[in-house]
Amino acid sequence: MIINKAFKFRIYPNETQKALLAQHFGSCRFVYNAFLRERIDFYAANKSGLTYADTSRMMTDMKKCPDREWLKNVNSQSLQQSLRRLDVAYNNFFNKRAKFPAFKSKHDKQSFLVPQHFEIDIEQGFLTIPKFTPIKTVFHRPIEGAMKSVNISMTKTGKYFAAILCEIEKEIKQKQSGGEIGIDLGLKSFVVTSAGEEIPAPKYLRDSQEKLALLQRRLSRKVKRGSNRNKARIKVARIHEKITNQRSDFLHKLSYRLVRENQSIFAEDLNVKGIMANHHLAKSVSDAGWGEFIRQIKYKSEWNGVHFGQIDRFFPSSKKCHACGWINQSLTLSDREWTCQGCGRVVDRDRNAAKNILQFGQVGRDAAEPSKRPGRGGAVMPLDELGSPRL
Repeated sequence: MIINKAFKFRIYPNETQKALLAQHFGSCRFVYNAFLRERIDFYAANKSGLTYADTSRMMTDMKKCPDREWLKNVNSQSLQQSLRRLDVAYNNFFNKRAKFPAFKSKHDKQSFLVPQHFEIDIEQGFLTIPKFTPIKTVFHRPIEGAMKSVNISMTKTGKYFAAILCEIEKEIKQKQSGGEIGIDLGLKSFVVTSAGEEIPAPKYLRDSQEKLALLQRRLSRKVKRGSNRNKARIKVARIHEKITNQRSDFLHKLSYRLVRENQSIFAEDLNVKGIMANHHLAKSVSDAGWGEFIRQIKYKSEWNGVHFGQIDRFFPSSKKCHACGWINQSLTLSDREWTCQGCGRVVDRDRNAAKNILQFGQVGRDAAEPSKRPGRGGAVMPLDELGSPRL
């Protein structure tokens, strides 16, 4: 199996290289925005769309214009990749995988792609890309596989990174050791497993909220386009960056541990976007990072031969007693424990849900076709009117 894996390293450009990087960021952003406008106008006038090949020819003519000659100072392949990214964004929109492409801003994260003609020197600690002298780089981990491209980026706090995309040939074997667990995601406890483990939600955004609010108030009082405003903006960006890094570290460590310890993992197919429409829960759900956690579990399971399955989001995992199957139709979100009228036991809401997810996932996995058995990914199974799988 061929997998794509990115290795991200911090780079430390000098002042000359920073100026050239800024020129590359700006030029790639200009090309993306200019041809997004071209596509919009062309469709409005002709009711048909431009292709990548059309925009590529148009950019060649653009670079010949006297007022656009500065585009020649930038790596031409990086400009072409901006057009490819725009084409991918359009395809994602028309295939209903994403919203309509938005214009890029110089105030957001900046990046450009170098598809080839780059070199790395791990011993000396340098990365060389077209148009640049060697850039100092800290290679803190070994690089695996065949290097395919490098994505150069700059965060809002002014840090520079190089993400090297590699193709790795990996033999995937079904994992034979470890347990099988169901996981229930929540806000009070981030994860409750069917084995009884409860992992509390870290709430990094909530913990930094007071400091973030103070810095945002100071930013709002600064004069626009002033140097003091930029300093205040960087302070706010650093807080957001720290929150993002804390959350990412927590999710990666937890997902890695669950995949390492188990051979089958089952979870709900949550409608995170729909849940965030509730303004009472939106901030907490966003802070938890459920969607990113499930994404990490999926690809790490695939890479390590672990079966991962998701059950239907309408399955009554919290309402159904895992022991006898009685469904508590009157259960509300505030009820953390309830008494089963079928068997008389006191049921913990989250642990009960995790056990139901495990049981339902096992039934779905065992009844699935061979391509859906452990090691090949999981399918979301439909339910009948009573909340049972349609087998």
